Amino acid sequence: MNQANGCGFIGRRWRGETALAVLYWHDIVVVGSIINLLTGFAALMLAAQGVHLAIAAAVHFAPLPYNAFLVVSLWRTPRCSRAMAWTSALWLVVMTVV
Repeated sequence: MNQANGCGFIGRRWRGETALAVLYWHDIVVVGSIINLLTGFAALMLAAQGVHLAIAAAVHFAPLPYNAFLVVSLWRTPRCSRAMAWTSALWLVVMTVV
């Protein structure tokens, strides 16, 4: 498919064309959590090495736009249950803080 017409990764998720289970379990719970843990670890390493705290904070919060995109995409997906919506919001809060 042509990526230029918005049929790529982001476009499919935004329009709710990705399976709910894939978006929730794969994209958010597995991949999103791994990305957040890696950037959180990198931020801690930078802070421990004496790098300016603003840089470490920027690394820590770098995945926040992606996280918010995934959560909002899940909410926009047809048949998204309240449990999935609430747990994804909780996931967003935990991943932002941790």
